Amino acid sequence: MEQINFKKNDVVTITIEDMGSDGEGIGKCQGYPIFVKDAVIGDLVQAKIMKAKKHYAYGKLEKVLKPSSFRVEPKCAFHRQCGGCQIQSMSYEKQLEWKENKVRNNLLRIGGFPRELLDRVMEPIVGMEEPYHFRNKAQYPVGTDKNGKLITGFYAGRTHSIVANTDCCLGPKENKIILEYILAFMEKHVIPAYDEKSGKGLVRHVLIRTGFATGEIMVCLVINGKDLPERKEFIEGLRGLTLEKKREGDGKRIVSISISPNTKNTNVIMGDKTETLWGEPYIVDYIGETKFRISPLSFYQVNPVQTEKLYGLALEYAGLTGKEIVWDLYCGIGTISLFLAKKAKQVYGVEIIPQAIEDARQNARLNHVENAEFFVGKAEEVLPKKYEEERIYADVIVVDPPRKGCDEACLNTMVRMQPERIVYVSCDSATLARDLKYLGENGYAVRRVRAVDQFGHSGHVETIVLIQKKNS
Repeated sequence: MEQINFKKNDVVTITIEDMGSDGEGIGKCQGYPIFVKDAVIGDLVQAKIMKAKKHYAYGKLEKVLKPSSFRVEPKCAFHRQCGGCQIQSMSYEKQLEWKENKVRNNLLRIGGFPRELLDRVMEPIVGMEEPYHFRNKAQYPVGTDKNGKLITGFYAGRTHSIVANTDCCLGPKENKIILEYILAFMEKHVIPAYDEKSGKGLVRHVLIRTGFATGEIMVCLVINGKDLPERKEFIEGLRGLTLEKKREGDGKRIVSISISPNTKNTNVIMGDKTETLWGEPYIVDYIGETKFRISPLSFYQVNPVQTEKLYGLALEYAGLTGKEIVWDLYCGIGTISLFLAKKAKQVYGVEIIPQAIEDARQNARLNHVENAEFFVGKAEEVLPKKYEEERIYADVIVVDPPRKGCDEACLNTMVRMQPERIVYVSCDSATLARDLKYLGENGYAVRRVRAVDQFGHSGHVETIVLIQKKNS
């Protein structure tokens, strides 16, 4: 069949048959794939070609001619402009099915694992009971609209253009009250928002963190300067806010107010340090029975309800009896480490960020955990050194790497240490599949796989895998 030569602004009618890795719909016109953001599997759509390449094109959704049976009315009016909820138009049940298939397909195509094995080892995805208002952290850029009015919200997808919205349906409802107070305070005292182009203006971002178990709230302003004008009034106003209750008896309260100076021309949101204006320099929250202190700069999972399920699976997959030496690589502030320490003989955590390790040590003390030790450094450097020089071995290794997956030197050392079990927690199933292939070629077999939905309405999915020595 002769190939159609598409060009920009051509309008096509296609049926969406599949979805890409970021949740964009995929349809074909005479065999030519067209990626259409905001389209749902099963939709018949009219799309305008925005960029045409030799083998595929990107299109803009113009009109849904016949909606899919999986299409639902989104809760958020801004979901198409905002970059945070790529698949909110799709029913939650279908989202879970798509995410599970995404993991399976990556293991199949990239990892090279047989379908028969995946049918045997893959367990049902762990979905959310309530896929809204689950985020305990949000960072809101502050700016002005075309009329010069102060706004805050989220960046539109792949831009630094702010979509004005103080009422995100993924975050706690009280964030709206806090944000509207801050905008009103800035207007009253003529405090300008930061402008990226000129480098002028004061308020860059608002960080809000909420302890779901404790109700404690932190508010941190990222500012292009050293101080906030009228700070006393700002503090008193925030403290005096009447915050909504999520449910009866669930009182929320602000316990920490801070600023983070950031005068650099950078896309990094937070400054290097924070200054507490009032209250504590942290909030406290729990995952299960484990207590954590969370500062403005701490890494902490944004979905505590699903995180407890994920870490429960990590503990189950690790199969600890109280006799094991466990290494937790990419350990962050020790969240998984402290879960593992309850049932392990000894846990060693490794993380490259010094402040995270300090937080991990503090959290161990906070929970009276004495069988966890933490090291600063790259996993691929610390692990070989401890193994080769100090002969610290591992019965179980747990890894929770960034999106790029594990460094090959780290994988190589893991193989040489010959742990009985490896538990791999992944936020990117493509790099997970690559790493599992390496481990499979070096004496290990995949025994259990389970996807966990941490980020509803987005294209992201967490995966946890149990890998075991072959013939054991």
